[in-house]
Amino acid sequence: MHILVTNDDGILAPGIRALSAALSRLGDVTIVAPDRERSATGHAITVHSPLRVKHITGLPATAAYAVNGTPADCVKLALEGLKIEKPDLVVSGVNRGPNLGTDVLYSGTVSAAIEAALLGLPAIAVSLADFRETDYEDAADFAAQIAARWQHRRLPPDTLLNVNWPRERARGVKITFLGQRRYENIFDLRTDPWGREYYWLGGAAINDETPESDVWAVENGYASVTPIHFDLTNYRLISEVESWKIGLE
Repeated sequence: MHILVTNDDGILAPGIRALSAALSRLGDVTIVAPDRERSATGHAITVHSPLRVKHITGLPATAAYAVNGTPADCVKLALEGLKIEKPDLVVSGVNRGPNLGTDVLYSGTVSAAIEAALLGLPAIAVSLADFRETDYEDAADFAAQIAARWQHRRLPPDTLLNVNWPRERARGVKITFLGQRRYENIFDLRTDPWGREYYWLGGAAINDETPESDVWAVENGYASVTPIHFDLTNYRLISEVESWKIGLE
């Protein structure tokens, strides 16, 4: 089994090291990850500047490459630029902090997995619901357990799972749907040493803990596994909008 590993916290982050070590027990691991922190970059790709690649040693992988781009760049480049051996699976993480509900629209971790699915490969995004400098091994081992089960399933190539591990040891596993997770969006107005104003975005998460959602599961101590896809079509509204008889005047 060949597994491509990436993340959005950077190639030297402890989460990707733990994940690669766990997945190495299943087969060969190739790491292609950002050379620095790239959290909350969503599905951005680099089109107005060059991508540069550096070979990295000392990581638990067959080969490792740092890229000065986004997580989606890393997956694209690995598969269509570096042309590594085609992986059987792409795993992104382990992210520092959860990716729940509407977080998936901002997350570089999840977007890397979505990019793999767009390119026809099964993928897993893995996040730990903890922002402390903490132990990633349990979340990494859980991801490896899912990857091992994957070998024995005939799943569509664009199968995509969003996995979130709770802050403490999981009390069980829930197969969930995406919940609602918003933020206060507090823009703190500050002044730099040259007297120029700037804004710093902060604010706590506001969770809608609908039962059996991913947000609810993690808040209640469960590991959450959410099958997701990249089709944003609102099928419920197609007939309604058709009834508007929109045409060319």
